[in-house]
Amino acid sequence: MSYTVLADLDLCQGHQMCQGEAPEVFGYDKDSDKVVVLQEFPDESQRSDVESAVTYCPAMALALRDLTEEES
Repeated sequence: MSYTVLADLDLCQGHQMCQGEAPEVFGYDKDSDKVVVLQEFPDESQRSDVESAVTYCPAMALALRDLTEEES
């Protein structure tokens, strides 16, 4: 099943924990001090790392949403 990554920039505090968990999916913008989603639709093989990034985000600014077949 496909999924997408969501980042709430209003909640993001720039801790960069997500980069440590899934550096291929999450980046960091020094100017805004916020997360940058590098891959909005990561490969299924990256799901475990993305789930860890969502879990360990101190600001709870990240989410993962499974896509329906119509959205995929």
